[in-house]
Amino acid sequence: MARKGKIRKEDILIKERRRWRLFGLPFTFNTYTLTAKKLIVKTGLFNTVEDEILLYRIVDMTVKSTFAQKVFGFGLGSLCIISSDKTSSHLDIKNIRNYKLFRQLLSDQVESERLRVKFRAGEMVDRDAHYGDDVHDDDYEDQFGITHM
Repeated sequence: MARKGKIRKEDILIKERRRWRLFGLPFTFNTYTLTAKKLIVKTGLFNTVEDEILLYRIVDMTVKSTFAQKVFGFGLGSLCIISSDKTSSHLDIKNIRNYKLFRQLLSDQVESERLRVKFRAGEMVDRDAHYGDDVHDDDYEDQFGITHM
């Protein structure tokens, strides 16, 4: 029986490591793991930080491959991910080898996860974007009759 919170090897769709731009050598301690439900970013050697982004929260992806990455990095590329996650709303996955495959798998999994949890794009809209930053929570609660427990 697997421990709770531990990712089984068969659950991992793709795992990439950040590489040096020069020659594409994997001498960094940043790993990016894609599973069916989340993207896990692990950084550090002695002090490690592991952050998770639920796939249905991903809003947009941009793929970048600079001239230096193509020539000196032997086909490296980067992904810029925008999500509605509070802790990592902007994530740069830099200098990974299989960036096109990673993007395609991520895109497919985002769509399948949104269908699985029956997530609608309208649920992602931030209320401050519609009502402005000058609206206070008390005003919002009075206007719409919402109370917090």
